[in-house]
Amino acid sequence: MPAVIQLSQVSKRFRDVSAVEDLSFRVEGGQVYGFLGQNGAGKSTTIRMLLTLVRPSGGSIEVFGMNLERHRAEILRQVGAIIERPDFYKYLSALENLRIFAIMSGNRPSRRQLMDQLDRVGLAARADSKVKTYSQGMKQRLGIATALVHDPQLVILDEPTNGLDPQGIADIRRMILHLSRDLGKTVFVSSHLLAEMELIADSMLIIDRGRKIAEGRVSELLDPARTVAELRTTDNHRAASLIRQSAWQDSLREVSPDRLLLQLHRDTIPQLVQYLVGTGIGIKSIASRHSLEDYFLSLTTPQTHVAAAEN
Repeated sequence: MPAVIQLSQVSKRFRDVSAVEDLSFRVEGGQVYGFLGQNGAGKSTTIRMLLTLVRPSGGSIEVFGMNLERHRAEILRQVGAIIERPDFYKYLSALENLRIFAIMSGNRPSRRQLMDQLDRVGLAARADSKVKTYSQGMKQRLGIATALVHDPQLVILDEPTNGLDPQGIADIRRMILHLSRDLGKTVFVSSHLLAEMELIADSMLIIDRGRKIAEGRVSELLDPARTVAELRTTDNHRAASLIRQSAWQDSLREVSPDRLLLQLHRDTIPQLVQYLVGTGIGIKSIASRHSLEDYFLSLTTPQTHVAAAEN
């Protein structure tokens, strides 16, 4: 069965700037696929290439097993998306805006069908209110409704929780899980809310400066071997030097006057503490952290920070 999305060695250059470089990944059907990276990492450029808003400089993109460039119209009829802040007719109601977007996508749904879409994103009670009276969070929800109005098989969401309060974020989380688990849709979602991605994503991709640095199922990427330990000692500089001469030399991720960060298997933490104490290093505190945020930061923190902190 072909992947819903398949990128093979895709690159995009804007004059002398390489926004995406040699990027390959595969998204299986029915997944919630998380797309993570710091600002400027290349997420938006990749999404724009998936939506044919930007043409790749190299490589190939297939969606639903078809070449995106050759089968653009056929593919995009099965794709719903919101990127950045959705734009609407401010002096029309949410219902009228949604009807216009439906017609533009080749559909003429009934009022009840449109109301069902608005109810799904929590806007049914304000269906007849003009969009100019909406908060940014409400506009974001309306944007998601427009992405779903033609019942697409692939839904691409770029920062879908921007502008939402905690309850709104929880509502969007439940909606994304409903789309995937109950309706069988594939959801490709870009977000900076790492804790949220940990709750909803089946698989994820992390990019940094246009390059893939990690990909896989969340359950595998967050295995015990990738535990992040924050260590505070009586002499961090000497402790770092000793660690570099030990079996944990590849675990060191950050050195500062205040702390050491290591990525290692959690079962080896007691041995590390015993080793340092045996060399005369006092342990002030040690905290074991194991989350998507810790993993993300351990991969995207420049290794030059280690050297700079010691000089």
